[in-house]
Amino acid sequence: MEFKPIKTKKIYEEIVEQVKKSLSEGKLMPGERFFSERELSDKLGVSRASVREAIRALTTMGILEVRAGEGTFVRQVQDSDIIQPLVMALLLEEQQVIYLLEARQILEREIVYLAAQRATTEEKEKLVGILQHMADELARGFLQEDTDVRFHLTIAGMTHNPIVSRLMYTIADTIAQTLATKRQQLYSNLENARLLYEQHSEITQAIISGAADSARKAMAKHLRFVAQKLKK
Repeated sequence: MEFKPIKTKKIYEEIVEQVKKSLSEGKLMPGERFFSERELSDKLGVSRASVREAIRALTTMGILEVRAGEGTFVRQVQDSDIIQPLVMALLLEEQQVIYLLEARQILEREIVYLAAQRATTEEKEKLVGILQHMADELARGFLQEDTDVRFHLTIAGMTHNPIVSRLMYTIADTIAQTLATKRQQLYSNLENARLLYEQHSEITQAIISGAADSARKAMAKHLRFVAQKLKK
């Protein structure tokens, strides 16, 4: 048996771990003012030098930001911090778009499954309202992309899982930026619009009836259709 030396964490590393834990538990919120060096030093019973080193590390990680004359704050992560690098990768390599559509199919099949199990009466009514709006658009000969996006984000909200909702927002924004022209062509074609409405209606009915398996199948069918059209 091979033994390796036991490494003791430095004090500043312990501080970093505590801050990250507080963030994950919602005890520290983005945009919130962080402790001063003195406050954190007194609170943790450690030297200000250790606190200073921890703040420097957390700032480098992008967790904290130091504002001149104002103090230290928990960094407010912007959607663009996540989306823009992904968008650039997708624009530079066409194959990545296929991976994005595949990821969407994997995610949304499970999202709608949970939505069918967890949706409240009010949420179901909201989804029916969006579907009715879609029917009104179809009567005018087209579908609006915004209505479709609202439909899918509403379903994500029905999971009552904020991480799932955030992932869906990220994917929706990324798709909107990288496939804008193809999506406009998809929605403006009357035959496609009719099929899309029927697919959304099938998904809605499954969610309303609480048929999770049927909802998953309906979503899979819908997303296969969309992916096929967008890949052309």
